[in-house]
Amino acid sequence: MPTAQPLPSDLAIAQAATLDPIEEVAARAGIPPRCLEPYGRWVAKLQPSTAAALADRPRARYVVVTAITPTPLGEGKTTTSIGLAQGLHHVGATATVALRQPSLGPTFGIKGGAAGGGYSQVVPMEAMNLHLTGDFHAVTAAHNLLAAMVDNHLFHGNSLGLDPHAISWRRVLDVNDRALRSIVIGLGSAADGVPRQTGFDITTASEVMVLLALARSLGDLRDRLGRIVVGFTYDGEPVTAEQLHAAGAMAVLLRDAVKPNLLQTLEKTPVLVHAGPFGNIATGNSSVAADLLGISMGDYLVTEAGFGADMGAERFFNVKCRVSGLVPDAAVLVVTVRALKAHSGAHHIVPGRPLPPALLAENPDEVAMGGANLRKQIDNVAAFGVTPVVAINAFGTDHDSEHDVIRAIAEQAGARVAVSHHVARGGAGAAELAEQVVQACAEPTRFRFLYSDEAPLMTKIETVARTIYGADGVSLSNEAARQLSRFEELGYGSLPVVIAKTHLSLSHDPSLLGAPTGWTLPVREVRAAVGAGYVYAICGDMRTMPGLPTHPAAERVDIAVDGSVVGLF
Repeated sequence: MPTAQPLPSDLAIAQAATLDPIEEVAARAGIPPRCLEPYGRWVAKLQPSTAAALADRPRARYVVVTAITPTPLGEGKTTTSIGLAQGLHHVGATATVALRQPSLGPTFGIKGGAAGGGYSQVVPMEAMNLHLTGDFHAVTAAHNLLAAMVDNHLFHGNSLGLDPHAISWRRVLDVNDRALRSIVIGLGSAADGVPRQTGFDITTASEVMVLLALARSLGDLRDRLGRIVVGFTYDGEPVTAEQLHAAGAMAVLLRDAVKPNLLQTLEKTPVLVHAGPFGNIATGNSSVAADLLGISMGDYLVTEAGFGADMGAERFFNVKCRVSGLVPDAAVLVVTVRALKAHSGAHHIVPGRPLPPALLAENPDEVAMGGANLRKQIDNVAAFGVTPVVAINAFGTDHDSEHDVIRAIAEQAGARVAVSHHVARGGAGAAELAEQVVQACAEPTRFRFLYSDEAPLMTKIETVARTIYGADGVSLSNEAARQLSRFEELGYGSLPVVIAKTHLSLSHDPSLLGAPTGWTLPVREVRAAVGAGYVYAICGDMRTMPGLPTHPAAERVDIAVDGSVVGLF
């Protein structure tokens, strides 16, 4: 039966918490004080020497948290990741959690903060949500420095023969601002630059952000920056940041951003927060560098992959694990009652608006109708040889009969399952989930990539589309076919692929809920993120610069006379 008990706001819970000095959090994880660069009492960056300090410690079990196809409601992967890490302590294990850093765009837009929720949060919550140690600003500066040097090169004679109409490097800003999606620069006198059309993306969509998340070290970061392709010459040859002599200065701007940030949960579990690549067009995972440290900081490392298992988890397995060399022991698949009801197609949900009352009424049949998506996402995890554990993120408005339906679907699909009350009860509420994860990690690891490095790019795209999305096949535009052929000629064929599509459906069409069949994936364009190290196919229309709603979250945020933040959710 529903047990809806209103909790204090996330901010109120976080501000009432008693935190440990960050040195104590680090010490429990085996990190000596010499490896810390404190940012106040509660946050620190980890020096490169941390890896050597942890080198002799045993390898943790590696758990990725993903979800069913998300709805506008959000399914609670971050809160589940935090709750699970706390819950592992309640069953006698130690754990570390690795998360992406929240973007200021969603924080001040519709979504609000992304530090977890209820009694499963990262603290200080305000620092976590409000640009932390400045890594996003460093990414913004490095990205825009390269953009400035591109236009400066055009202005001073364009000795490389860069085609202004073939420049793909836009500018970025960590604010939702639809007015900047498409702009013309260089207007004014001849001294004001070469006029051309371009635009802004949000900072999380920057290739610099992705390669920061994938770089194993500062040296690796520097090399990846040099390989960034900003556009092509009139003869169709790629032009790189190295050729523009920009990569060195970009690396200097990122010399501190490459270091992961250490925070803690409400129950003082260590948290590594680092990077924040966009989930639609990029990898949507926290950093390889953080995971390479976290794997030696306790018995378990819990890391989160963005959006559903068809998006962030697929890229975690196929891209991130290729780079890190780490092999996952289990995957937690987050599901909610209300999300499966949404996938039944019976409800219209609008971000930022109140939920339809019918969505909260007891209706196990609607849960069963939306269960096709859960079954498909369980299959997607299993396709990589990883043991799935379904986590029912419980809400006070849920009904036992609805949980029973989810449990039956998961068990019939061969997955472990647990109901988790981590939002309302913290780690104690996630103890059942933690026990299931411990059991899953004890099973033999059979991890495998979905495709080989040697497979052609088209084969890689088709494999993901058919196996993970359930498509009948792939249709290429003439331009996409030409681009794939050219990328193979340029030597990019051995790179993994990322398919940029909507996160709201297994398909490219956000209106197709559940687990749609009988459709073909249309690829209209293919681009190469050579610095990051993958090729991405663009399917459908996605916004890489979000806009603000009628009443953005920023309207509620303010500062009190004592300097404390108010209105942050």
